[in-house]
Amino acid sequence: MTDHPAPNPWPQGGTPAGYPAPQPTGPAPHAAQQPWEAQQPAPAPSTAPGQPAWAQQPAPAAPAQAASAVPEPSPELREALGAVRAEVGRAVVGQDAAVTGLVIALLCRGHVLLEGVPGVAKTLLVRTLSAALDLDTKRVQFTPDLMPGDVTGSLVYDARTAEFSFREGPVFTNLMLADEINRTPPKTQASLLEAMEERQVSVDGTPRPLPSPFVVIATQNPVEYEGTYPLPEAQLDRFLLKLTLPLPERHEEIEVLARHAAGFDPRDLARAGVRAVAGKDVLERAREEVARVQVAPEVLGYVVDVVRGTRQSPSLSLGVSPRGATALLATARAWAWLQGRSYVTPDDVKALAHPTLRHRVQLRAEAELEGVTAESVLDTVLASVPVPR
Repeated sequence: MTDHPAPNPWPQGGTPAGYPAPQPTGPAPHAAQQPWEAQQPAPAPSTAPGQPAWAQQPAPAAPAQAASAVPEPSPELREALGAVRAEVGRAVVGQDAAVTGLVIALLCRGHVLLEGVPGVAKTLLVRTLSAALDLDTKRVQFTPDLMPGDVTGSLVYDARTAEFSFREGPVFTNLMLADEINRTPPKTQASLLEAMEERQVSVDGTPRPLPSPFVVIATQNPVEYEGTYPLPEAQLDRFLLKLTLPLPERHEEIEVLARHAAGFDPRDLARAGVRAVAGKDVLERAREEVARVQVAPEVLGYVVDVVRGTRQSPSLSLGVSPRGATALLATARAWAWLQGRSYVTPDDVKALAHPTLRHRVQLRAEAELEGVTAESVLDTVLASVPVPR
């Protein structure tokens, strides 16, 4: 169940560094390439006996029928969102995969956890993305003494009117950057749960809706855990994607230095030439089209089998929840739409499995001691689950 759309601004695949590169014009391999991180081999489909009945049957006609019944994705909208990645490239070098993930999160109304060492342009990436999409953004530095009211807002007494008035917190924005979210206590971390799930905050018993779109982009340092408060599983499950930002390659780092030598100022994006190339209206129309992307029953079964495979893995103490299954379905639909298709293939599911599921599984202690990682477990699961043909 593969498709070969015309060249588009969202090429699938990646260079050895893990960044997306143009897709070859020849026939694509059956296994989807990972557009997210480096050195992630695409798992091969299993041909072991005992496959479910649907896996032994020829390709179903549902996707072709769906493609003829549902309008094709709008080239205008896809080009507009594709231009966002080029615009971000004016300020950020080499993080195309992360930009694609953030756009998918916006299309799915989901939140993102960014993980990377300090200095890989996590904050600059979010600021540039908001400028390219003409969205409001606010940044909160999470510290051990940060209180919930500092995030959501609080009631303030006005001596002139002798009444309490609500002062909005930084959560009232479109893109909220929660910098180093694991450095604040669980009480403050939990203040984001209602905002992330319900798109509102309740202060003094009064719910207050948040702007639309609303996306939390949280960052955390993967190498320094002293004095941190690891996010609980319930909150990790609220993040649609977990994206890793790698260190740049040598030629990319040279480009970064060349830009700074030429006068680039990361605090002045307008001077760098960053401008709005899309807006809220483009996102809303794109979301409507993504919601119409069709999914065949065989692909739905494949998503469920992948998720259930994590629950049966002997290396995991916690597998993917049903919320994770719906998240994988949503991201696969968005990726299919960005690829110019009105239906989902198993390759779309494979391409988004790692960023969508890696933070939803928990390794057993003995597996960690043996060097097993969440990535390797997901590779094993994807390789063992039969792919519908």
